[in-house]
Amino acid sequence: MSIDEIIAGQLYARRKEKGWSIDMLAQQSGVSKAMISKIERQASSPSAATLGRLAAGLGISLAELITAQEPQPHPLRRRDEQPVWRDPDLGYLRRQVSEKNAGQGAELVEITLPAGARINYPRWNAAPYRQQLWVCEGTVTLTYGKARYVLAAGDCLSFGVDAPLTFANPGSQPCRYLLVMASA
Repeated sequence: MSIDEIIAGQLYARRKEKGWSIDMLAQQSGVSKAMISKIERQASSPSAATLGRLAAGLGISLAELITAQEPQPHPLRRRDEQPVWRDPDLGYLRRQVSEKNAGQGAELVEITLPAGARINYPRWNAAPYRQQLWVCEGTVTLTYGKARYVLAAGDCLSFGVDAPLTFANPGSQPCRYLLVMASA
């Protein structure tokens, strides 16, 4: 199953679980009805910012839109088994190292943010989780509400999704960081 098929299926399923029309999701997320329809029909691959607005509107984590709801058959997940999603606009890479499930309370995501890239996420309608960001390589600037942090390799920051977020790579090389997400 392709990542676009997974996103389309998850978006449709989550919207229907809430009993929402495309119009209602558009109102909650700030994403146009036309774009939501295109994503659900797999006629368009969404950007990271669009996925973030949709997840925030639905009150779920971004991972819930880009991963299939299949339980892991064993505790080991090799690198080539980890789903990778690429933002079609920025080239941002998101590797789902592990999903949060009933057996574990945290989710791990590896992000590679290209040089000069910037991604804005809105405040989530519900604050379903907290995050810790650990920089592996490069520099990332994180704006959390009105606070601004510049993090270099080895730095770690804890924050929530209860305020708008901006991730930016001010450097000339890609930045790679790990996000650990757990329920608030």
